[in-house]
Amino acid sequence: MTPHTQGQELVIENLAAGYGKVQVLWDVSVRVGPGEFVAMIGANGAGKTSTLRAVSGVLRPSGGRIGLGGQDITRATPSQIVGMGLAHVPEGRELFALMTVRENLELGAAMRPEARTAQAETLERVYTLFPRLRERAGQLAGTLSGGEQQMVAVGRALMAKPSVLVVDEPSLGLSPLMTQTVFGALKAVNAEGVSVLLVEQNVGLSLKLASRAYVLENGQVVNQGTSAALLADPSVREAYLAL
Repeated sequence: MTPHTQGQELVIENLAAGYGKVQVLWDVSVRVGPGEFVAMIGANGAGKTSTLRAVSGVLRPSGGRIGLGGQDITRATPSQIVGMGLAHVPEGRELFALMTVRENLELGAAMRPEARTAQAETLERVYTLFPRLRERAGQLAGTLSGGEQQMVAVGRALMAKPSVLVVDEPSLGLSPLMTQTVFGALKAVNAEGVSVLLVEQNVGLSLKLASRAYVLENGQVVNQGTSAALLADPSVREAYLAL
């Protein structure tokens, strides 16, 4: 990851997906323009995490299409998708607890030749975004606080030098201060050109960061618009902002 990364467009068209015989997504269409910051909001169980899992290849769609930078990635494997420039920060972080912070971070560069070549430079950038990780570089990831683990999860994704970053519930279990640190890093990365698709329960904060957002309910997009328009929408304010 270097300044002025060329963000790619991410296009999700009429996406359908499920787990076994249980369908959880119906006709979901979302677009993230090059270098754009877009949020997906909705209640628990709305299908936000499943959408991101489909985008990163972890969940195989049963219908629809996913495009990345003009290429069809609907049937691509997770490793192929990372190689094409999309990195996923999963809900729950999914770190290797018995590996050090630095080892977890370095794993993020393993799937892309250009990321391996620039590993030292990108690692320094991650340490600049999250100075605490430099201090904890030799510490086992499983011994970190929740906020520190989230920093590692974001940093590991950035080590792949992504042009598109999809992030699932980064503030989950974090203190307000840690939340501000993580969101500040996402804002900085986006300012450098990386396209960001954010799933987040903190609707107010996510809408302040994103330029546009989609509202999911029961596996379907039920509302979309600019963040300003959604913040002013009475139905959004009542359902998600307690206003």
